[in-house]
Amino acid sequence: MIQTEERAKTNQTTVFDVAKYFLCKVDRQSGETITHLKLQKLVYYAQAWHLALYDEPLVDANFQAWAHGPVNCDIYNEYKDYKWNPIEEPSDFDPTIISNHQKEHLDEVWDVFGKYEAKYLEDLTHQEAPWKEARGNLPPGAACTTVISDERMKQFYRSLIQE
Repeated sequence: MIQTEERAKTNQTTVFDVAKYFLCKVDRQSGETITHLKLQKLVYYAQAWHLALYDEPLVDANFQAWAHGPVNCDIYNEYKDYKWNPIEEPSDFDPTIISNHQKEHLDEVWDVFGKYEAKYLEDLTHQEAPWKEARGNLPPGAACTTVISDERMKQFYRSLIQE
């Protein structure tokens, strides 16, 4: 499996690990669900805030400024078949591969952003400079593969801490 091979090469937490961590946080018994759109935003915010708070990326991954907000292509390809439907809890996830520091960070991101619907998170990213600047003057709905730079994410979200 690609995800396992990727981790073996880098000995580092992957974007898939982060996505699966969030997928396991969903309280499905209470009726809570998570869609591909929401998952993308949660992983984006996990990366962005890790850059802002710790001056280093959480994972070796980038996000493009797609029409519905930041998207990681690896996560997109992994979960695209779900379309707008809820994603199931992964059966192959081992949470011990994520460090305690990373878990604390992901739990905080979940506590802040996990309570919101996907559309709200999409709208939130559309108001923020990293996504807006990466898209430039493209009209709403236009395709865009411009990568949102880690440096710009770090600068923007760090400025929110200082406000």
